[in-house]
Amino acid sequence: MSKSTVFMVAEKPSLAASLAKILSKNSCHSRKGFNGACSIHEWNGSFKGQSAFFKMTSVCGHVMSLDFTGRYNNWDSVDPVELFTCPTEKKEATPKLKMPAFLSQEAKGSNYLVLWLDCDKEGENICFEVINEVEPVMARSHRREQFILCAKFSAITEKDIKAAMKCLVSPNENESKSVDARQEIDLR
Repeated sequence: MSKSTVFMVAEKPSLAASLAKILSKNSCHSRKGFNGACSIHEWNGSFKGQSAFFKMTSVCGHVMSLDFTGRYNNWDSVDPVELFTCPTEKKEATPKLKMPAFLSQEAKGSNYLVLWLDCDKEGENICFEVINEVEPVMARSHRREQFILCAKFSAITEKDIKAAMKCLVSPNENESKSVDARQEIDLR
């Protein structure tokens, strides 16, 4: 049986490096990603009782941001009343980082996605931003097991990180949607 690939994403590059060091027992190899901002830390280990290849990287905060579409971005030529009902769209939060393309490239063919984002509503929202970029390029499993998981942790200690890895949970879509709603209210 071939190894599973576990793609893991943290909220920022320094956290990804710390997590990789702990989870790999200092045996990871690191390389720079094509976006220049995020490294990829790789090692072999075990996941769900099977041999696995791990790839840990990060985002740099939100992947996407909410904005008005086209003509509604020029507030000098738009009646402010229109901004309450006009269309909105998600755009890359930081286009120079090419984060959607970076995540898609690095996740390609992965069997599992493990998200190491902040344990709050914003972190849940970033989870779903990552999921939207990564899930389409992941390898499909014929098993009916969950393949997208979140780690819940409150400290970056070996004990807390290893405990979080043993007790992975589902991402919370309702918390993510509450952030989407707040972002839209803030924008309008």
